[in-house]
Amino acid sequence: MPVSAATETKLREAMARLLAGEPLHTDGALTKENLAREAKVSHATVHRAEEILAEWDAKVARPVLRTPGEVQRDETIAELRKRLREATARATELRGKVDALATVTANLYYENLELKKKTTAQGQRRIDALPASGPWLE
Repeated sequence: MPVSAATETKLREAMARLLAGEPLHTDGALTKENLAREAKVSHATVHRAEEILAEWDAKVARPVLRTPGEVQRDETIAELRKRLREATARATELRGKVDALATVTANLYYENLELKKKTTAQGQRRIDALPASGPWLE
């Protein structure tokens, strides 16, 4: 059962708006479902309009399922995810370096304690601080 002339006109006008990127009743995605919504007819009615569907398929070779706004949003999300991965990797790297430095510091602390014990046990004078001048500074 073909569609009426009035329905065909609605569908053609809706198709023109969608293809021009100026939808009135949908998000603008180039889908047959949006064609029906834009024309304010049922989905079944669109599928009965075989001539309109043939034109639609010719003009919309590959259906675009996302609007330009959705594409921009998805690109932004992808970029933010990439930056988050990079920041997480950098934080993991820095955390490893901090752990290594903590280990070295702890080892030096205990070695220093052992040296202090040896020097006091041998009756030698402890060095509290190095002089501000000397051959080691030259």
